[in-house]
Amino acid sequence: MSTVGITLYNNGVIHMKVAVFSTKSYDREFLEAGNRLYNHELVFFEPPLNRETCLLALGFEGVCVFVNDILDSEVLKAIKEGGTKLVALRCAGFNNIDLVSAAKLGITVVRVPSYSPQAVAEHTLALILSLIRKTHRAYSRVRDGNFSLEGLLGYNMNGKTAGIIGTGKIGTAFARIVQGLGCKILAYDPYPAKECEALGVNYTSLDNLFGESDIISLHCPLTPDTRHLIDTNAIKKMKPGVVLINTSRGAVIDTKAVIQALKSGKIGYLGLDVYEEEEDLFFEDLSNEVIQDDMFARLLTFPNVLITGHQAFFTHEALEAIADTTLSNIKDFEEGRECVNQITADRIIG
Repeated sequence: MSTVGITLYNNGVIHMKVAVFSTKSYDREFLEAGNRLYNHELVFFEPPLNRETCLLALGFEGVCVFVNDILDSEVLKAIKEGGTKLVALRCAGFNNIDLVSAAKLGITVVRVPSYSPQAVAEHTLALILSLIRKTHRAYSRVRDGNFSLEGLLGYNMNGKTAGIIGTGKIGTAFARIVQGLGCKILAYDPYPAKECEALGVNYTSLDNLFGESDIISLHCPLTPDTRHLIDTNAIKKMKPGVVLINTSRGAVIDTKAVIQALKSGKIGYLGLDVYEEEEDLFFEDLSNEVIQDDMFARLLTFPNVLITGHQAFFTHEALEAIADTTLSNIKDFEEGRECVNQITADRIIG
């Protein structure tokens, strides 16, 4: 048997050698802590995995990647030739990997379908409340000694209609939260969730959701069908002054269309934790550099826009769950077991 990318420990058990890309200090901390139960050999790389860095994966049977690693057909072919048989995504999204090419090359792909839906749902609420109560603006004012309330008038969420697009585990968690705040809930999802139906969520068409919702929150995966789901035509159907929140994937929103709607006042508030060109921005400290992305820079000029840098998942509980599921997925593959979190081009398991 080939031992490419495999290490033999003293107990005689064969363990995989895994290259972990896009590594930050917190990734290493939680993966190393969780790995005490699994004893894989983890080698950490700070750069993302892409065409320029794929040679770093040479000799590793497994690679562990995150949302901004780009695994197109060229990268997958290169790492396959270097001995890689497994791609372990430490996230739920998989739009950054060519699943068709992976299948043709015989590379298994696994993911973390659920780590802490509550973390993302709670962050979504934080964005909404910050925007409609203008707490982010009030914070800056008070620090400057300005205690005027002029321009800080907000409104209650109670009694408003919240539209949820995508009712997987995160969307369902968010539905429970806004129900507790007294919101009427509309939802759109091709596959309605029984738990949402039990909560009394009213599933409806996209057009009706756009037209009736005071707050619209996106919790859908990025697919060809959802790419630029929020475009000029969709925005035209929305209420004037609508609150639009995206904590799913950046490209679900057409940023150019949203900027025009902010300028016209059609969108009253915009909260983003993701951005369609975020791979060149997020997870890095660019405070001493000039941001080259003109659309992103334009978004930052609006007083009614609040952006966080893909932070919604970032809780202690979520990072523990991500590490444990990722390492468990690797163990399942290494021991030849079927992994419930495997994803393929034709279907998603888990």
